[in-house]
Amino acid sequence: MLRGTKNQQAHSVVDMPLRLQVRDTPETAADRRGLLPVMCACVVLMVGMVAAINLAVPMLAASDLHPSASALIWIVDTYVVFFACLVIPGGATGDRFGRKGVLLAGLVLFALGALLSAIAPNVPFLLAGRAITGIGAAAVLPNTLAVLLHAVPAERTGVTIATWASMTGIGGVVGNAGGGAVLAGGSWRWLFAAAVPISLVLVALVARIAPVSPRHERPLSPLGAILLVGASVTLLLGIVEGPEAGWTSPIVLAGFAGSVVLFALWTFVELKAEHPLLDPRLFRVPALRSACLGMTAIFFGMFALFYVNASFLQYGKGFGVLPTGLGIIPLTVPVILGARHVGRLVQRLGVDVAVAIAFLFCGGGLLGLSTSDASTPYPVYAAWLVVTGVGVTLALPTLSAAISGSLPPAQAGVGAGLQATTREFGSALGVAVIGTVLTGRFVAALPEDIREAHDPHTVAQALAVAAPGRSPVVISAFVTGASTALRVIGASVLVLGALVVLQSRLSRNTK
Repeated sequence: MLRGTKNQQAHSVVDMPLRLQVRDTPETAADRRGLLPVMCACVVLMVGMVAAINLAVPMLAASDLHPSASALIWIVDTYVVFFACLVIPGGATGDRFGRKGVLLAGLVLFALGALLSAIAPNVPFLLAGRAITGIGAAAVLPNTLAVLLHAVPAERTGVTIATWASMTGIGGVVGNAGGGAVLAGGSWRWLFAAAVPISLVLVALVARIAPVSPRHERPLSPLGAILLVGASVTLLLGIVEGPEAGWTSPIVLAGFAGSVVLFALWTFVELKAEHPLLDPRLFRVPALRSACLGMTAIFFGMFALFYVNASFLQYGKGFGVLPTGLGIIPLTVPVILGARHVGRLVQRLGVDVAVAIAFLFCGGGLLGLSTSDASTPYPVYAAWLVVTGVGVTLALPTLSAAISGSLPPAQAGVGAGLQATTREFGSALGVAVIGTVLTGRFVAALPEDIREAHDPHTVAQALAVAAPGRSPVVISAFVTGASTALRVIGASVLVLGALVVLQSRLSRNTK
């Protein structure tokens, strides 16, 4: 059964391993009053970049890089994949070699990757930049919390954790609004260029005020991390390349086959390791397996929505990039107004019922959004965003508590790391799946003459070759593809939610 004590729920918001805390003296802590805002700013920057890039997709599609539909998905997902797969190793590296040093190195890598992305002359260079920023983010995120827990007095630990965790949600809003403001200048390159000075300012602030914490001889598993990244990338390769290369093409089949082999090797290596970073045996616990699936499914739906929302509002509704960034804000209204009431609601309804309702709202909201077209008034679209947001608001703290509550207190750090990994992996998978469905349906909905003569796979490609006056036909094909993609994602979230609840009930009945 999905469950968690009240105390465990309080700690479930931590998305990284909790480590040995060595406190400063009160005088030293007083000198670092700016530490919490600086660490929170680091988190907002790392998470905000996940959301902001979706706004740049139409600009990228029409840019001089001429990316294919699959390349657009990779531009979004490369950052998230490296972030997801390396976040636990990033925390372990901080323990081993020094949290402040690894945090600083992560910020420098993030700035370097953003700079490479901003000046990229072609898609491969851009993808390399995105990979470097993802590696940097994986080093930054866990060590911001570790540095905070080392510095703050014991009586402020709970408030500090809650504040830090809230930044992961605020980061998404800031990424959309701030990214929209930056991109309103007219170039996708500015989004990455703006991240460089921000990162360097944070480097200077962290170097000045962050404390140096003791190192711990925590074993590392570099082979396990490499295999996990490889397995995730090859899985997404099979999904993303399908529409353009063909589902029976060698690259797609090799991607799926390679993913199976690499996941199997990763499992073997982690089972044999004396101190695995992520022990596959944990998933024998039904409640943990169910909660991790639930967390993956929620972020699968959320980030699939982010990917389509940005293009739908710009292409389908004619919004500018800044209004598009602000257009997702109704999704966050339930989070702002209702998050503090979730605990009492779960106690009254029970965890299984609360999770079922959460998935009904989330999946139902996505299905509602799939009915939108160019003529749908934005308030109606925003109302469906609110419905989806209600489901997300109810699901996240409940599933977080379930993950931490499924493990003994000694493994609290493992459960926290699992939350980060499942969230980011679900995000990457959601973008890959919805991008794949969107591309396939968009191409099929294009007029036959445009499709056969030019074989376009993005809206920008189709608009570039369409005769004057035929732009509405191309936009209509895109809206059709977006509606189909959102229906697939909404139905998938509902099915996955049913599996989560069913597995939870079965695990409870077999005890």
